[in-house]
Amino acid sequence: MYEELLRYAEHVRSKVDKFMLEILRGEPKTLYDASTHLIRAGGKRLRPLLLILSCRVVGGSEDIAIPAAAAVEIFHNFTLVHDDIIDRDEFRRGVPTVHTKWGVDTAILAGDLLFAKAFDALCRLPELGVPPERVVKAVKLLTWASVTVAEGQMLDMEFEKRVDVTESEYMGMIEKKTAALFMASSGIGAVIGGGSEDDIRNLMEFSRHMGIAFQIRDDILGLVGDERVLGKPVLSDIREGKRTILVIYALSKLDEENKKRLLRILGNRNASIEELREAAELIKSTGAIEYAEKLAEEHVSKSLSYLDRVKVVDEHAKHLLKLLNSFVTRRRY
Repeated sequence: MYEELLRYAEHVRSKVDKFMLEILRGEPKTLYDASTHLIRAGGKRLRPLLLILSCRVVGGSEDIAIPAAAAVEIFHNFTLVHDDIIDRDEFRRGVPTVHTKWGVDTAILAGDLLFAKAFDALCRLPELGVPPERVVKAVKLLTWASVTVAEGQMLDMEFEKRVDVTESEYMGMIEKKTAALFMASSGIGAVIGGGSEDDIRNLMEFSRHMGIAFQIRDDILGLVGDERVLGKPVLSDIREGKRTILVIYALSKLDEENKKRLLRILGNRNASIEELREAAELIKSTGAIEYAEKLAEEHVSKSLSYLDRVKVVDEHAKHLLKLLNSFVTRRRY
């Protein structure tokens, strides 16, 4: 079903990766090696794909969108480097995390460099004939996403210390932490492609709901995914005490005794693998996975309703956006 999408995604990856690796060259070599480590390790490149398709759907060309697509992917990798430090994760994309390989100090600097280079990439757009006013709008959108993602990350960390996180609070947090960069990707693509204000707004709403569905799927994979496919440890969300939609739902359904059992394991960084599995089984026993899957599907449907409001110039791009929207809730990695 997704072969056509994955073929185009690979095409996008080759162009975006080439641009990223060209812009991420310099000295000291150690800094640039650390900065490109996760980029070279792979990744889905969903945000560049979303940006390019959003540009195409309103009538822009793929080629003018490449620097902007690289910008959002570079920014995304910056967040991953710093997230891995915060979460103390040792593996991502099947390779050691940047701080594991080079140390925390170098990883922080690598993240800082990636953050700056994301805006450097956007500043290359005028070389491809993108009007200055569109470039300014694109920079504003990435700046908005930068602030919003940081706010979401802080909320995520604060929630780990609380037992009473509500589903509404969780939705607000993932909208900031995950959906904001999806929204910026679509918004930037539509802006540089010359879309109307209505088209920009509708594509950003399309991506907001897609981003929420993506994060819910991430939560599910963190509980039941295959570590070899994911390239990162499963059950780490439980060890870190993340208040995912699955945990929030389970805590609202478990009896007091089992709720206490789950809370004893959640956030215990010294928990054994057996204890983590016990916590996972407690969560699954409540029907949390089925509930989360239904919630993700609802957001996929909402997403499509906004895409249908866009004045489409490139029908093939719209077709691929629909496939991408479906893919995020069915992916296994």
